[in-house]
Amino acid sequence: MLATKRPKPKTCKNPLCRASFVPQRLGQAVCSPKCALAVVEVKKTKEKKSLALAGRREIKVRKEKLKTRADHAKDTQQAFNEWVRLRDADLPCVSCGRHHDGQYHAGHYRTVAANPAIRFEPLNVHKQCAPCNNHKSGDIVNYRIELVKRIGAEAVEWLEGPHEPKRYTVEQLKAMTAEYRAKTRELKKGQAA
Repeated sequence: MLATKRPKPKTCKNPLCRASFVPQRLGQAVCSPKCALAVVEVKKTKEKKSLALAGRREIKVRKEKLKTRADHAKDTQQAFNEWVRLRDADLPCVSCGRHHDGQYHAGHYRTVAANPAIRFEPLNVHKQCAPCNNHKSGDIVNYRIELVKRIGAEAVEWLEGPHEPKRYTVEQLKAMTAEYRAKTRELKKGQAA
């Protein structure tokens, strides 16, 4: 007479059930047909989420491939401007010297249109209130006075001087975007501490 081995109790794989049961057949993972249907639904939901996530990643990759150099320059400008606003967070507006609750911009002393070569030069860009930047065209006279105090007359004269034109490649723009986003994260960590 052969002794048959009794199956060990298992825990139901249905996350809502988790009951202990003795399997009646080999490979049984759930305690009842109702739990089996529930497990199938959970798997379907996970698969749908996984497919949706993969689809979103694919769309993101495609969009990235369609970006022009100008689109990458815009991304770099946004990252650079955010860093400038955080860098100068404790300083007043570079033109009017006041602190207020309104919106602040990253105001260029030498504008991007007039001098694109120093578009991403940190000495050329400072926190500026929206009224000075938008309605007073940067209030350049007062901007220059404050800039001389902040960075010195020699640096201001260098900004005003001629500059070699720069044509950034897409790779350079991506690298600069990543660099300024990393610097922004560091500043945010410093403010949180």
